[in-house]
Amino acid sequence: MSTPRLRDLPVEARAAALGLSEAHIAALRAGLSLEQADHMIENVIGVFGLPLGVAQHFVVNGRSIAAVPMVIEEASVVAACSYAAKLAAASGGFSAGSTEPLMIGQVQLLDVPDLDAARARIAAEQAALIHWLNEENPNTRSRHARAVGLETRALEGPPPMLIAHVLYDCGDAMGANLVNTACEALAPKLAALSGGRANLRILSNLSDRRLAWASCTIRADLLASRKDNTLPPALIAQRIEEASRFAEIDPYRAATHNKGIMNGVDAVVIATGNDWRAVEAAAHAYAARNGRYTALATWRVNSEGNLEGRIELPLAVGVVGGATRAHPLAQLALQMLGVRTARELAEVIACVGLAQNFAAIRALAMEGIQQGHMALHARQVAMSVGAQGEEIDRVAEQLIAERLIRPERARTILAALRARNG
Repeated sequence: MSTPRLRDLPVEARAAALGLSEAHIAALRAGLSLEQADHMIENVIGVFGLPLGVAQHFVVNGRSIAAVPMVIEEASVVAACSYAAKLAAASGGFSAGSTEPLMIGQVQLLDVPDLDAARARIAAEQAALIHWLNEENPNTRSRHARAVGLETRALEGPPPMLIAHVLYDCGDAMGANLVNTACEALAPKLAALSGGRANLRILSNLSDRRLAWASCTIRADLLASRKDNTLPPALIAQRIEEASRFAEIDPYRAATHNKGIMNGVDAVVIATGNDWRAVEAAAHAYAARNGRYTALATWRVNSEGNLEGRIELPLAVGVVGGATRAHPLAQLALQMLGVRTARELAEVIACVGLAQNFAAIRALAMEGIQQGHMALHARQVAMSVGAQGEEIDRVAEQLIAERLIRPERARTILAALRARNG
């Protein structure tokens, strides 16, 4: 007898099927307590829940990941990622890499009498300033992160200004708190060296020194998996490449292309307690780094007729500090992923983004986005009008059959179903 698919099991049995311990299952059931929430932000009045699902079939750099935790409210994303990962696994899975975890802190200097002379003085003191941050200043001295560089940029304005960039290797932390502390500490010294005054002192969320990338191959013969599909695999592959090229040259399409990528990226970032807003800001800024907004992921048909995909984006994520350690489910998510470093986490997230992108543009190139997406959306519509338990599936099935997924129709179906059942 074959092993049941995770989605076919009752919801209460799925965590056990993944091999999670009783303690982990209890943590999933309990979630974030009101007391824990009260220590995380201000004026807490409750805890807002979101679905926590798991994507399957991911193979990253030769390592199989049984379950990739994803927190998201949008239907079809988890299933789509799992499907794409399964196709990629047939060709060895995803290859991924990343840079050193470098973050940039900015100090804005104004009223500088001579920008060029100020840049020269700061450059001459660079080694001493970095040593002071790493070894002498108790507020920035750290065993896990280090200042590694100091750069300056002159901006014409108005007003003219000198921007100092403090480069930090943040290790396994996202690093925002330490980088901000370093900017605050260094600002008076930089103001004195420049002859001007310091204004803003804060990290940059354009973390373009902290990149992650992933690639995979999807065999053309696996593209036409739907039973009702009539398109030849070669044509599907061609359409996916054409969809990719559309996003690469048109910012209107690129925004939607990248939003699909972030459906997958954000879901893992949230599940692991990282700052999804910072990741979003960095990704979209990076997509426009050459002066034109473009696609973060690309797809090409290779000489063998198979699809090759690649993604690259900034991913400032950590496995220590912040909500990653404060939130009990974030800790569990990291354990499920089996990652030990921030770079490993970033590489897995890049793979998820590429998988979600493939699934989305494949659907667009074949049956259109609505067929699969709206089938799952029907369940949400059924729930929104009060369907419960088995009623949800019954109402959703009729909505899909009628191709009329509307709340008013769902109410009518639900009322008729309940009338029949007394």
